[in-house]
Amino acid sequence: MEIVIIGAGVIGLATAWRAAAGGAAVTLVDPAPASGASSVAAGMLTPVSELTYGEEPLLRLGLASRDRYGAFVAELEELTGLGTGHRTDGILEVAFDADDLTYLDDLRRFQDELGIPAEALTGRECRRLEPMLAPGVRGGLLAPEDGSIDPRRLAPALLAACERLGVRLVRRRAAGILVERDAAAGVRLDDGTPVRADKVLLAAGPWSDGLEGLPPGTVPPVRPVKGQVIRLRTAVPFIQRSTRGLVRGSSVYLVPRADGEIVVGATQEELGFDTRVTAGGLWELLRDARELLPGITELEFTEVSAGLRPGSPDNAPMMGPTALPGLLLGTGHFRNGILLTPVSADILAAMLLDGPVPDVARPFSPDRFSSEVH
Repeated sequence: MEIVIIGAGVIGLATAWRAAAGGAAVTLVDPAPASGASSVAAGMLTPVSELTYGEEPLLRLGLASRDRYGAFVAELEELTGLGTGHRTDGILEVAFDADDLTYLDDLRRFQDELGIPAEALTGRECRRLEPMLAPGVRGGLLAPEDGSIDPRRLAPALLAACERLGVRLVRRRAAGILVERDAAAGVRLDDGTPVRADKVLLAAGPWSDGLEGLPPGTVPPVRPVKGQVIRLRTAVPFIQRSTRGLVRGSSVYLVPRADGEIVVGATQEELGFDTRVTAGGLWELLRDARELLPGITELEFTEVSAGLRPGSPDNAPMMGPTALPGLLLGTGHFRNGILLTPVSADILAAMLLDGPVPDVARPFSPDRFSSEVH
């Protein structure tokens, strides 16, 4: 089985690793592998904290992926000798004012109905866990089974795993899909070179619906959603675990690393393929972070960056065959690409290798949009 994967972000890399381990000859096509959104993401593994009403299938997918992470990371680190910064110390979600606390209380009751553990905390209990929190924090939730990973370490480790298993890496842009006899037959590179394959996986993030040669309606629309992120550094402990906050209805999070880095994010902006860092975006993040943790203004500033998340029409992943035989999609993961990496790799590799597909994949077939794209 010869497979071409377009896109070497974490989804494409992890799927290439799994497909190669399953015996396929895999080619990855990407001009800048292990970069893109994964180099900007904070890496929270938090299906509980990201839970919203009406997204139970996405929640189940997230829980399945989070629960795979321990074994996934252990195998990856043993194969490559590279660390990933995986942490399982829970995530704290806090409320700044009474309205924010009401929202968290409603969320906790919804989680209880679904049997998901989340411990309600008073403001004092939140500050006992994280002493740097502002005195006015009203209360919060602790999701004890959630955690985080460092995407800037995860992506290079996945690339190294692919190289160990003989995945061929083509550092060029895919310009189009080769179509022969009404089926996908490979990829055409931007220099005109054809790369033939039995199956093609399109995992190019927000660029997934722009390739030449695709019959109309083959790929549902994928839009870029901009996110700006700030990186700070501290020489002394500041926060112990990933902390999300609601501040007058706005969401902000802080993710600590073992080396003293703290990632603050992220904006959510519908501005097309604009990756400029803006003063307004940074101000919003620092404003809300300072309300929750006033001492944050004393930390060293090290970096600011912006990336593009791939959003599907319903902001849930699209994983599975398209109307074009031989072409599969693995995109649209929106805010959850890092969280969903292990389960997406299992699902997509199984589909590429004609193996048994996990049941949690069923709600995320691209054909759920068929009436919208035809």
